[in-house]
Amino acid sequence: MFKVAPSLIRYWEGEFEIINPKKDNKGNRRYTKSDIQKIKYIYHLVKEKGFTLQGAQERLLLLPKSDRKLQSYLAYAGSIKNFFQLTKGKASKIPRVGDKIQNLLGQESQLLRLADELINNSQKKGFQILTSLNPKFPQRLKLHTDSPVVFFSKGNFDFNLDRTVGIVGTRSATTYGKAATRKIIEDLALYQPAIISGLAYGIDIEAHRMAIQADLPTVAIMGSPIDQIYPPTHTKTALQLQENGALISEYPPGVKMSPGNFPARNRIIAALSDAVIVVEAAVKGGALITAEIAFSYNKEVFAVPGNLQSPYSEGCNLLIKRMKANIYTGPGDVAEVLFWSKPGEENKKRPMLDLSNRSDEEVKILNHLQEKGEAELDQMSFLTEIPMGQLSSTLLALEFEGIIKSLPGKKYKLMS
Repeated sequence: MFKVAPSLIRYWEGEFEIINPKKDNKGNRRYTKSDIQKIKYIYHLVKEKGFTLQGAQERLLLLPKSDRKLQSYLAYAGSIKNFFQLTKGKASKIPRVGDKIQNLLGQESQLLRLADELINNSQKKGFQILTSLNPKFPQRLKLHTDSPVVFFSKGNFDFNLDRTVGIVGTRSATTYGKAATRKIIEDLALYQPAIISGLAYGIDIEAHRMAIQADLPTVAIMGSPIDQIYPPTHTKTALQLQENGALISEYPPGVKMSPGNFPARNRIIAALSDAVIVVEAAVKGGALITAEIAFSYNKEVFAVPGNLQSPYSEGCNLLIKRMKANIYTGPGDVAEVLFWSKPGEENKKRPMLDLSNRSDEEVKILNHLQEKGEAELDQMSFLTEIPMGQLSSTLLALEFEGIIKSLPGKKYKLMS
């Protein structure tokens, strides 16, 4: 660990944080080599290139390419600056780096120009660029390593609302499926969640339309570029939802639409949703993929049981059979597991814990579980800033005391 000169820290600290340094026992910030490299790169852009602080930081994520592989490249190289200084031989050792990425080495100035063009083009068309450096970026996305580090949006939406529910299903929705979607949203309206879906035919578009009617915020995760509504027949709904919601896409304006990009949006729907409800789904399809991803993220998954003779209920029934989804019978199911209270009601209170004579780590864990009700191991480590090894041993000790209980899926909750 190293100390950093105040002149460099001054260009890092501010409204847009990119580093969360550890503190020593005296409360002083301590920085790793990677931290220093990032700070120096920003310092270079601000002092020598004339960028604003925000502009310099945004470019860390716009280069060399904003996709899921970027995090792997940064983890290997340590920083964007280091990445561009790699030889092709060393770059070839990075997992999943092909010739296309290796050819970007030595082209930093050209890529900065392209990044500027992308920013200017997006702003002219009214699209917002959000990177994980921006305080408005969804905190839920930061909890999953395969989430995008940058996306494009248009609308009026707070991406860090307290309550979100994903509603997904088949494109070939039946009368039963559409009626179930309407009923679900009418009932959920009491709790005022944001509705997350994919703007596709069938259950998705029904969810968006019903959310608009119920005056609930709704977010459409697009598989197409941000400036190309697909399918075009949903343009009216896409425009309406921007008044109290947003369109989101990983793909910038002006790029060619690719069918292969559509399945990738499922992980974003799952990540942004506190719970995912599958209304109708065949055994194969995007809705089941979203449910599987949500399950892997340790999200709450619900499925609406359906007619045994309907192919569009087979997927829901299968999720329930395999215990990857709870049976959805009403809004109380979601409210109970997520500890939601109705507007006007006092928030559900959990018994106060005696935190005296507890270690700092135990206090952090117990306070976190007191607030969340239950929590998944990886997310708890991220949010409490307790290293995984230390967290696991502390959780085990608390479980032996009978204070907490372990659940399937690496989850923990307080004992009542």
